[in-house]
Amino acid sequence: MEQKTEPTRRAVLTGLTAVPLAAVAGSAAASETAAAANRGPRARRHRTIHIAGDSTAAPKDVASAPEAGWGMALPYYLAGHVAVANHARNGRSSKSFVDEGRLDRIAEAIAPGDILLTQFSHNDEKITDPARGTDPWTTYQEYLTRYVDVARTAGAAPVFATSAERRRFDDDGNARETHGEYPHAMRALAAELGVPLIDVQPQTLALWQELGPEETKNYFLWTDTEQDNTHFQPRGAAAVALMVAEGLLSTCLLRRGDVRRLDETPSDDWFTWLPERPD
Repeated sequence: MEQKTEPTRRAVLTGLTAVPLAAVAGSAAASETAAAANRGPRARRHRTIHIAGDSTAAPKDVASAPEAGWGMALPYYLAGHVAVANHARNGRSSKSFVDEGRLDRIAEAIAPGDILLTQFSHNDEKITDPARGTDPWTTYQEYLTRYVDVARTAGAAPVFATSAERRRFDDDGNARETHGEYPHAMRALAAELGVPLIDVQPQTLALWQELGPEETKNYFLWTDTEQDNTHFQPRGAAAVALMVAEGLLSTCLLRRGDVRRLDETPSDDWFTWLPERPD
C-alpha cells in the first residue's frame, strides 16, 4: 500500500495495570532518551510506565473477556523492575481523559524517571461528540501537549504512540488506513515538541496486511457473539504490546535490561482480567 506523505502542518495551539488475561524528534527528545539510558540501577529498579489511552490499551474486567487491551500485555515484555500503571480507559479521547481529571491523577502519581506513554485518536475521531471529538491539527494537538507538560513537570519522559489500526480491508484484501489525519498530527507535534514517538499505526497496518482478512480475526474480538474490528483478543493485544516495548527500547527510553521475551508471545492463559470494571 502506498504510504501517505505527511501534510503541511496547519496549526498547533499551544486502575492501574491488569495482572497477567486466562521514532522522532528534536533536541528535547535526545536529552530525555539520553537521560533515560544513563540512569543508574537504582532508578531503573523503580521506574513506572504510565499509560494514558483508550479501550485499545485499557485493562478489562472478567465480564469483558476475551477482550484485552495492549496495556495488559505490556508487562510480559518488561523486566520485573519496570512497572506499568495502566490509566487507559474505554471510550476516552485525549480531551475527555483530561476533562474527567484522569491526567490530574497521573500528575499526582508520576515520579522523576518515569515514562508517560500517550496513545489516543479512536475517540478523538468522533467529531460530532462534543465531549470527545477533537480536530487533529488544533484541539487534538492542544490536548496532547498537556500530557507532555505533565510528564516534563514531574521530571518524567513523555512518549507518544500512534493508534493501532482497525481491522478494515478493501474488496481486494488490502488493509486500509482508518485514522485519517490524526497520526500525521501526532507525528508533527512530536517533532515540534521533541517527544519520542512509537509509530504503531503503520506497523499494525503492515501486520494486518501480512495476516490478511481471515487470520486477523484471531487478533481482534471476533467471537461467536461479536464481530469487533477495533478491540483485541489476547493475541492482538500482545502484538501491539510488543511493538510498544520495542519502541521504548529503540527510543532509548528503556535499556536492553529493562525488556525481556521479545521473541515470545504470551499464551492466552497468561492474561488475567480484573474482577470488576475499572472506574
